[in-house]
Amino acid sequence: MSLELLSQEFEHLLETGDSQEIRQFLDDQNISDIAELVYEYPEQETKIIAGMAVHRAAGVFKILEFPEQQRIIQTLPPGKTAELLNELPADDRTSLLEELPSNVVRELIKLLDPEERKVTLSLLGYPENSVGRLMTPDYVYVYEDNTIAEVLDIIRRVGKNSETIDVIYVINDKGELLDDIRIREFILNKPDMLVSELMDERVISLNAFDDQELANEAFKMNNRVALPVVSNSNKLLGIVTIDDILWVASEEFSEDMQKIGGTAALELPYLDISLFSLFKKRVVWLMVLFIGELITISAMRRFEDEIAKVVVLATFIPLIISSGGNSGSQAATLIIQAMALSELSIRDWWRIMRREILSGLLLGATLGLMGIIVIFIWHFFSDTFGAYYLSIAFTVGFSLMGVVLWGTLVGSMLPLIMKRLGADPAASSTPFVATLVDVTGLIIYFSVAFSILTGKLL
Repeated sequence: MSLELLSQEFEHLLETGDSQEIRQFLDDQNISDIAELVYEYPEQETKIIAGMAVHRAAGVFKILEFPEQQRIIQTLPPGKTAELLNELPADDRTSLLEELPSNVVRELIKLLDPEERKVTLSLLGYPENSVGRLMTPDYVYVYEDNTIAEVLDIIRRVGKNSETIDVIYVINDKGELLDDIRIREFILNKPDMLVSELMDERVISLNAFDDQELANEAFKMNNRVALPVVSNSNKLLGIVTIDDILWVASEEFSEDMQKIGGTAALELPYLDISLFSLFKKRVVWLMVLFIGELITISAMRRFEDEIAKVVVLATFIPLIISSGGNSGSQAATLIIQAMALSELSIRDWWRIMRREILSGLLLGATLGLMGIIVIFIWHFFSDTFGAYYLSIAFTVGFSLMGVVLWGTLVGSMLPLIMKRLGADPAASSTPFVATLVDVTGLIIYFSVAFSILTGKLL
């Protein structure tokens, strides 16, 4: 059903006021469609969640954005809030609680069943952005001396409450992880075969204290729907599933895009963050870039005598520095994206530099040739450049070549340097690269001008 038809039917049911019909209608729809209704009718979001079966309400709630989740939790009756929180998977519940103020978290934890409270407090004890915050304790484990028939009985008994049964985990008497086996192996083999006969011990696991970005990389490289999480002593603590990693990847992407644009990462959607918070996120970078541009002014003052003698040089300053800044921003964006996708690492710096030198030369030569041609043609329609128009043309052309080459090198190397220093490569944002290239671009431009125009116009 399309969103428009869904909305029309929902509005009709709201007019009738029949809560039983509304409940039946909501329970019959896809969870993603109900989430769209929540966004479409924010004034009815609490009624929508409260009017559904609790297991379906939890399914809708966990895919909503945090601002909607927060509003719903604040307006639901305490009884419904308790039902919803206890129904949520432990990892989704932890993700919600870690975003809320500590005083609110304390009150909500009191609503949890004792066992769920224990699990939640355990997950909240792990560092922020660690794999431990993502994992769920709901998984199926067996022992190596179990038979396949026993494993299938275990799956029937506990699988309903597990996050996934695609992979079954093998542990020993100490709780240490030995292997993970896909369920198809149990289905396709004889019931009397032992689990140990299926084991190949090529298990891939995550440490609970690993950064979430490492989990993202592990999923991409190993084509898994779930990965086990272990302690430092290899005790199996839980699993992380692909749906959680997709959320992490989306958040990391948004954060990187904001940093590349020259602002600190936003914790909330743009329309939900306060104006003052938005101001604080943006003003620091603008102040840094402002100071950078002051250095550009200092560089221009260094060459003010040359500008006074050849005023036409000043007209090309925006062209020169913007070309260098644009090439640097391009290179920085490409390298940051490639690093985020694990297509390259710091070890590849020499290969990257060689490629970018060639790219910078080709790009610079193209723009430089364009500049020479433009000035050459311009001379036949106007005497702006005087008798030394060719000298000015070559000054602009060679300057463009040098500035674009330099901008490309700075843009490609700066993210690698940031990574090497332990900082986020995205912090070498395109505005920062552009500002840095502005300063050096002026030095290159006027150095070339001094070399070519000395004895002619200087």
